[in-house]
Amino acid sequence: MKILNGGPALDLDEIALFPFDDRSLPFQKGVLLNLNSYQAGCGNTKVVLPVGDEGDPDSEHIAYYGTVTRVGNELWMWYLGQGPEPEEGPEGGTWFQRVCLATSTDGRTWTKPNLGLCEYRGNTDNNLIDLDGGTYHVAACVVIHDEEDPDPARRFKMAFEARKYKAQFAVAYSADGLTWTESPNNPVGPWLEMSGGTKIDGVFYMPGQGGKHIPGRGRQFATHISYDWENWSEASVLGLQRTNVHPRDPFAKDSGEQIHLGAGLWNRGNVVIGFYGMWNGHHSNDRRLTTMNLGMAVTQNGLHYYEPIPNFPIVSAAEDGWELPPMGHQTVNFPALIQGQGFENIGDETLFWYCPWPEQKSDGVRVATWERDRLGYFTATLGKPGSRIDESDPHVVSAPIDLGDADAALTLNVGGLSEWSNVTVEVLNERFEVIPGYDRGACHAPTESGFAEPVTWTGHDTISADGKIRLRLDYGGVRVEDTKLYAMYLNAQ
Repeated sequence: MKILNGGPALDLDEIALFPFDDRSLPFQKGVLLNLNSYQAGCGNTKVVLPVGDEGDPDSEHIAYYGTVTRVGNELWMWYLGQGPEPEEGPEGGTWFQRVCLATSTDGRTWTKPNLGLCEYRGNTDNNLIDLDGGTYHVAACVVIHDEEDPDPARRFKMAFEARKYKAQFAVAYSADGLTWTESPNNPVGPWLEMSGGTKIDGVFYMPGQGGKHIPGRGRQFATHISYDWENWSEASVLGLQRTNVHPRDPFAKDSGEQIHLGAGLWNRGNVVIGFYGMWNGHHSNDRRLTTMNLGMAVTQNGLHYYEPIPNFPIVSAAEDGWELPPMGHQTVNFPALIQGQGFENIGDETLFWYCPWPEQKSDGVRVATWERDRLGYFTATLGKPGSRIDESDPHVVSAPIDLGDADAALTLNVGGLSEWSNVTVEVLNERFEVIPGYDRGACHAPTESGFAEPVTWTGHDTISADGKIRLRLDYGGVRVEDTKLYAMYLNAQ
């Protein structure tokens, strides 16, 4: 199956149509987009990977500028740990982070395996991965488990920012995700601080801040690409910008609204979902006054991003702040969060891992949760009597979809259904004409809310059609405003 939504026309086994992806669900009438913000404070905060015991390589603080991805039946997390260091450290100074590993089956309970790979404080009883023996400071790393690579030694790929290379980004390869071999060509790219990456149609995309896109203005969302993980574009693409100060203002380094470390990415096939750092310097170069929620941006092509709702905090720092030395007679508490790369659907939940900004001495990695795939939803709006705006007959229509030679099963992620609120689905051709047998009168839509409720039509359990189709979903009932559409899923049969 392929969807023609402006991105590459990929062959997909599943197409997920989310309300916040208005390239895949572009035609809308009488509906309103809502996003679900996770409140990191307000009693929701839960540390799932705490700092280590005294003397461990992550005993002082953890920075989740790392990655969570599935490896077999487990989740693996590469993260950055800081432990006790000599006063002048291996590279001078006491800020020295190494890449550590943790594993989990449920995303909440994590184990730090004793890998025995790198010596730290006189022994190898630790969870350090072998990236040059853990002998230099790493500020950020992104890992991609590339099972399509024909070379087993390159199935795991890492991009990282290290002090050794003066923040220019470097790459490494591994067969098992534990012992890594660096590229002999490091550094392979410009200065880049990254928090995520993805592969689309054989091309690797690495967004971050820094690079060369806007001279003197580092915190912008710039993306470099590579076809082999080794040779990266020297130039970058500016995917998203939210600055409210002139990009070449030499005095605006930490001030204003900027984008922190690109975005952690979740590739869902027809859309890539990104969570980025919403840097707000409050028009000051005093980093103690910086706040950061996490925002949401999406892309179809890996280069150009847009915010479904501008400046919306998808993970809100809320009261999840940190205390600073008194300023005058007051103790200042400014919340700030950071993102790595890590999304996963487990059972009836969507999980995303994040961390407090490391400058506040993070106590560990935390997890934000939503009901499965319920980051956002459409509701029907109620028309006002006498209004010139026609809000009757609320519905949405998809971009053209080519089923190819496959039949497709349709399910809905939907809430709020009852005897007073319902939905129906019609299958249209590309010209918006109903395909016989798939009209709303023949539709058997779900009557109960759920995450994957099947839709069928009289005589048709699946969709079978020649040429391109569109899906049209209509809201109905006397309580039309109760229904929440979170996603529509097409699965090839």
